[in-house]
Amino acid sequence: MQQPAPRSLPDRAFPVSWDQFHRDARALAWRLAGAGPFDSIVCITRGGLVPAAIIARELEIRMIETVCIASYHNYTDQGGLRVIKGIDGTIAGTEGGRGVLVIDDLVDTGKTARMVRDMLPKAHIATVYAKPQGRPLVDTFVTEVSQDTWIYFPWDMGYAFQPPIRDGAAG
Repeated sequence: MQQPAPRSLPDRAFPVSWDQFHRDARALAWRLAGAGPFDSIVCITRGGLVPAAIIARELEIRMIETVCIASYHNYTDQGGLRVIKGIDGTIAGTEGGRGVLVIDDLVDTGKTARMVRDMLPKAHIATVYAKPQGRPLVDTFVTEVSQDTWIYFPWDMGYAFQPPIRDGAAG
């Protein structure tokens, strides 16, 4: 689930590198290894795509489905939730989602997780990161961050020159 885009600089920033995200996604897989077995993964797009690929590899899960839910329509305002693509009936119809692992990068307010939980009430929902408002809606996560923290995911950032500290740059 995407987090609300900050209107100004966030109170707290949590930049995540590709290496760190990969380590955190593998840590999530490690925690999930004993929670299964899982027959399939449903990843919540777009943020769930990268961790779902890593977890599918680590847990040897071949059946991967997506659910596409839009809640941020212009990077500044969170609109109403809209299902762009639902879950395939062969997966959604499996005893309310029993044996289904739902993956996302982040649970923020929990609105998206709640919508997916309504679709798959018996699925196991896991996220890499969790904020306090959404945390009760997920079964497994790796790292909790405060509600006022903006997570900068690696796919949202580019490499940029950083001037040396001796030149007056903040560390």
